[in-house]
Amino acid sequence: MGKQKQMAQTRNKADGRQKQNDRRNGKGRPQQNNGRRKEQHDAQQDKNQSVDNAEFIFGIHAATEALKGETQINKVWLQSGLQDKTRNELTTLAKKRGLIIQDAPKAKLDELTDGQNHQGVVLSIAAYAYASIDDMFALAAEKDEAPFILILDSIEDPHNLGSILRTADAAGVHGVIIPKRRAVQLTSTVAKTSTGAIEHVPVARVTNLVQTVEKLKERGLWVFGTDMDGTDYRRWDAKGATALIIGNEGKGISPLLKKTVDETLSIPMIGHVQSLNASVAASLLIYQGFNSRNPL
Repeated sequence: MGKQKQMAQTRNKADGRQKQNDRRNGKGRPQQNNGRRKEQHDAQQDKNQSVDNAEFIFGIHAATEALKGETQINKVWLQSGLQDKTRNELTTLAKKRGLIIQDAPKAKLDELTDGQNHQGVVLSIAAYAYASIDDMFALAAEKDEAPFILILDSIEDPHNLGSILRTADAAGVHGVIIPKRRAVQLTSTVAKTSTGAIEHVPVARVTNLVQTVEKLKERGLWVFGTDMDGTDYRRWDAKGATALIIGNEGKGISPLLKKTVDETLSIPMIGHVQSLNASVAASLLIYQGFNSRNPL
């Protein structure tokens, strides 16, 4: 019995030392504050997301198109002393939609737009709503046209995306597909550069471009991409259901995505510079598609 009692005392001492170590290491503490910490963490996340989702449209053309369209607008900021004609047009459009109109000095609008050229008007809007690929097919059907869809492989410059949207709208493209990651999304800079085209061209975000292309091919689209060794783009016939892939500004189309195309196209160059800005290359290709679909 004496030996058993000694062993029990040894175990109790060991347990006591373990509990002390646990307390030092933060283990075994009461958990009643975990719920409160989680609530605080979730609230901070929500706050961060709200900041991230805050967007502004600025510039006369972009703001006018947004007010005429269906964009969810929270508030209209007009610069004090703005020219009467412009102010009256914007005010009329805003009042038709029951929007709040706020006069503000130029310094305030400079602050909202990070010093960019706002031309005296800024719209506070909800996060941009993206379309679905089905919306693009529906738009083509509504116009009784074969789908013409643009796929952008990791375009990073918002000015390039805005310019491409502007050309896409002018040439009757039925929609633009962009990846959710490693690419520019719809932002106020894109909206400003597009001069309102963002309101008229459906833009869809997808997780995997390769899988998306395969699904488009299943729906009857022929898929074309760009490559230095491709067919001269001037011979491209884009009649019928067509998708065109424009590659990243520096790397072009990713290797896996390039394997999915039915044919590659190239833009001949005879000068010293053997590359074009992504939006310029896209414009040439889009309008070749337009020309072949709408011959004189």
